[in-house]
Amino acid sequence: MKRILLSFIICLAFISSAVCYASGGKNINISELIFEHTNDAYEWHLVTLGQNHIAIPLPVIVYSQTSGWHVFMSSKFKDNSSYRGFSYGSHEGDYAGKIVEKTSTGEEYRPIDISITKNVVSLFVTVIILLSCILLLARWYKKHGEYETPRGFMGALDMLIIEINDNVIKKCIGKPYRRYAPFLLTAFFFILISNVLGLIPIFPGGANLTGNIAVTCVLALCTFVLVNVFGTKTYWKEIFWPEVPLWMKAPLPLMPVVELFGLFTKPFALMIRLFANILAGHAVMIGLCCIIFITASLGLALNSVLSFVAVLIMIFMSFIELLVAFIQAYVFTLLSAVFISLSQAQPKQHN
Repeated sequence: MKRILLSFIICLAFISSAVCYASGGKNINISELIFEHTNDAYEWHLVTLGQNHIAIPLPVIVYSQTSGWHVFMSSKFKDNSSYRGFSYGSHEGDYAGKIVEKTSTGEEYRPIDISITKNVVSLFVTVIILLSCILLLARWYKKHGEYETPRGFMGALDMLIIEINDNVIKKCIGKPYRRYAPFLLTAFFFILISNVLGLIPIFPGGANLTGNIAVTCVLALCTFVLVNVFGTKTYWKEIFWPEVPLWMKAPLPLMPVVELFGLFTKPFALMIRLFANILAGHAVMIGLCCIIFITASLGLALNSVLSFVAVLIMIFMSFIELLVAFIQAYVFTLLSAVFISLSQAQPKQHN
C-alpha cells in the first residue's frame, strides 16, 4: 500500500507538472483564485476543458422593484452578462459576484435575491445526508430493539451519538440536558457533514458551507436564543446584579455592563471560530495546488520536484483537514453546551 500510494503521488505530480509545463504555465492571481473557489456562486463549477467551463446552472430568484419576481436559470448569463435587465459577473467592489439591476437613470442596485446558490444546494445535500443517517439508525433500532448493538457504519454513528450526548451534552448541562440534546446533536452532525463534504473536490462536495459567515452566524444565533430565552432567574440576576462588591455595580454599573457585553461576545466567538478555521483550511489547500502552476516557468525537472512536494503536503493536509472537520464540530457543540449550562444556574444554597 505504501508503494502504491507513493507511485500514485509521483505519477500525479509528474503528470500535473508535465501538462502545466507543456502549456507554458500561466500567470495566476492566487488571492483571486482562492476567493473564487471559497465564495458562493450561482452555478456549480465541475471542470474546465480548454476554454470551456462545464458547470451545473442553478435557479436564480430575484425581485425587481419595477417588474416584480423573476425566476430563471443562471445559464442565461453564460453568453451575455445581462438578462431581463439584470447583470452578473462584470462588477467590482461590493457588487463583485452578485446580480445587480440597472434603473432607468443608469444606477445599479441589488435586488431582493433568494436564489438557490452553490452553498444553498450544499446545505440541502447536508440536510438530506443527516436526515437519512439518523432515520436509518432509528429504523434499525425500531426493527432490532434497543438491546442489540448495530455494526458497521450504523455502529460507528451510534457510538458517536452516545459519545457526544453522554460525555459532552449531559456532563456539561446536567439534569436538563434532554431539552437541548436535539439541537446540539443536530448542530454537531450538520457541521461535521458539511465540513467533510467541503473536502471532497467533486460534486456534491467542494462547497465552502461552514466557511460562509452567514451559515455560522445562524448557528451561533440559535445557540444565543437557547441560552438567553431559557435562562433561569439566577442567570439573569448574575448579569444585572452579580455578587461582587457594591462599588463595582453601583452607582456605575461596571460589572453589569461587562456581563451584558458578554452575552454577545460568546455567540460571536462561536461564529468567527468556525468560519475562520474552515475558510483558512480551504485557502491553504488551494494555495498549495497553485504551486504547480507558479513553478511551471522554472523548468520541467524543478517543477516536477516541487509538484511532488506540493501533492505530498496536500495529501497530508487533507488528513489534517479531516481531523479539523471533526474538531470544529466538537468544539462548537462543546462551547454551546457550556454556554447553555451557564444559563441554567440555580440559586446558591446557604447553610
